[in-house]
Amino acid sequence: MNGQPLFERILGSLHEAVLDTGLWPETSGLIDEACGSRGNFLVTSEGAAQEDVEIYFASFCYRGERRRDFERLYFEDYHAIDERAPRLRQLSDSRIVPVASLYTEEEKRVSPAWNEGLPRGEARNGLNVRLDGPDGSRIVWGLADPVDGEGWSAAQVETVGQLLPHLRQFVRVRQALVNARALESTVSGLLENTQCGVVHLDPRGRIVQTNDLARAILRAGDALTDREGRLRAASREDDEALQAMLARALPRFGGRGESGSATAGREALAPRLVLHASPVGGGEADMRPSRIAALVLVIDPASQGRIDPGQVEALLGLTRAESQVAVLLAQGRTIRDIAAATGRTEGTIRWHVKQIFARNGISRQVELVQLVLSLADIPRHHS
Repeated sequence: MNGQPLFERILGSLHEAVLDTGLWPETSGLIDEACGSRGNFLVTSEGAAQEDVEIYFASFCYRGERRRDFERLYFEDYHAIDERAPRLRQLSDSRIVPVASLYTEEEKRVSPAWNEGLPRGEARNGLNVRLDGPDGSRIVWGLADPVDGEGWSAAQVETVGQLLPHLRQFVRVRQALVNARALESTVSGLLENTQCGVVHLDPRGRIVQTNDLARAILRAGDALTDREGRLRAASREDDEALQAMLARALPRFGGRGESGSATAGREALAPRLVLHASPVGGGEADMRPSRIAALVLVIDPASQGRIDPGQVEALLGLTRAESQVAVLLAQGRTIRDIAAATGRTEGTIRWHVKQIFARNGISRQVELVQLVLSLADIPRHHS
């Protein structure tokens, strides 16, 4: 692996970390090496107002080591008063800006975040960028000060820009695994998952294995099919997008494959299937079967529609309105979506979410989604 170009090593490390986020610090260290930064942080969240922001994932890493002390320091002491935070959330997608540009000259004189927090994290001369995440979430990526102390060169900023789509895809696939309760699964362990379809492909793109859900989807044939041992989409347009995605994940002439996403439509009014392809293996310590070169996750948004709001209401001790919100969140709807669908304001929906948190002793939306999805496995008892 050490002989591979650094950018390819980063892509390979991202593919490994998406299944095991304990590997993220190693990936972060490679990113620092490529960008010439002292450290970097990645945060995913939802919510526009500072007081309503829900943090789903946050990791501050310096030189390949996760710094939980920096995470606690920032979120406990500075995040709520950091003048930069709301401006960063309002940046246009993929716009890379110097941290210093997110503070006024007056704020630089009096701001505790600027004068105390950022120097501790070696980040006053860093770069920040915001990306649109899945289901209306936001991804914030920041780089600490440059190692050489000379500012950021055009080449360094270009490298940062080249990494953005890959970081976005890392978060997108990771969120899909969270929703399917499959985060931290092994490649082979994913075959046991009942919440998403899983297809293993060999280096030539032929199907090696599928789990039960993927097998049922392929057998139905209205969106995806197994055509002579290869994964195909039913419609020509969807198949072109699918084959392009698989070609990037499984490059014919060597090089590191790239993860990607696509969708496949079905008949009638059923929602489109969401497909995520990710290369597998490539490291010296990779002990997985060599025939598996990529995996495809097949997400069916309708598969969670069987969650019974009445059961959620009874088991979690919620009101009818709260159970409706909880089920819609578990189905992948955003706060904005739910407000529009129910005719309520976003503030009302957020209030319901906070009430649900309080009743069940949880503090994050991802915990609520996992809790509701776990109820789908509990059989209903009829009196």
